Parts: sequence; structure tokens; C-alpha cells
Amino acid sequence: MTAVMSAVSFILMLLEFSTPFTPGFLKFDFSDLPALLASFALGPIAGIAVCFIKCVIHIAVSSSAGVGELANFILGCCFVLPAGIIYKRIKTKKSALIGSLTGSLIMAAASLPVNYYITYPFYMRAYGLSEETIISMYRAILPSIESLPQALLIFNVPFTLAKGLIVSTIVFFTYKRLSPILHGRK
Repeated sequence: MTAVMSAVSFILMLLEFSTPFTPGFLKFDFSDLPALLASFALGPIAGIAVCFIKCVIHIAVSSSAGVGELANFILGCCFVLPAGIIYKRIKTKKSALIGSLTGSLIMAAASLPVNYYITYPFYMRAYGLSEETIISMYRAILPSIESLPQALLIFNVPFTLAKGLIVSTIVFFTYKRLSPILHGRK
């Protein structure tokens, strides 16, 4: 089941799209959905495994030299691990909701240091970009941006939170129906 969920997650990762009000390089995808389902159905380690496998496979088709996948893996773990742990302790709709919200908040909070200390420094070195060049991409949308941390706080953190909340909402309304299949009972 983990392998199947990883394959679905990888396919969903390929179906990324830009969103309005964010720089074009911030892409939205639903690849954390199978990871969260796996975390609820099979436990948090299975959710992490789905995140890992989808990212490893995605490296083959990526232009990020693996750093985008590393960031995606770290943030995915920040999402599915707390959600899965909370749900595993008490398997109720309320704990699933609390777990998903907690995971979404942790993932959003982690997006700032992950991008500031891992993603953007790599891109600056690998592609010869200056911090000012990256900030200018954010300024194209909001001219008052003055620093990279400010840009990350205004754009990336809410973007990541929204992604987590959207995925959580879909899982919240579909998990019980999918649960027998995920547990191999149907």
C-alpha cells in the first residue's frame, strides 16, 4: 500500500501548477494527500515513506538538482508525522482534524527556515543568483518587499499553510470512505 500511495503521490507531484498572488516558481500540488492518507491508515512512518519515495522518484524529472525534493521531503514530514502521531493515539474525526491542523501549522512554520537556510542558498550558489534577484521576483508581486525573510513570511508561509489546509480538508472528507481500501479490506 505504501508503494501504491507513493506512486500516486509522485503522479500528483507532476501535476503542479502556479497560483495567483505568488511568484511563478511557487508551485501547488496535491502530492501530500496520499502521504497524509498513508500516515492515517498505516501510521506516520508510512506517511514519511511515501514522502521519501515520491521525492526520490521525482529527482529523475526535476530541474532542482534534488534540493526542491529535499525541501519537499522535509516539509512533507513536518506535515504527516505530527498528523499521523496524533491520529494514531486516538482514532477519531476530532483527532484527525487536530492532527491535520497541527501538521499544517508545523509545515507552514518550517517552510521559512527550510527555504531560507536550504532551498534559496542552494539556488543562489548553483545558479549564480543573488539574494536581490530572488527578492525581485517577490517584488514583482509586492513592491514593498525588503528582505528574503520578509518575502518568505508574506508568501511562502501562507502558501504552505494553505496547501496543508486544502490537503487536510480533502483527507478529512474522504478518509473514512477510503479507509477499508487502504487497510486492504475491500
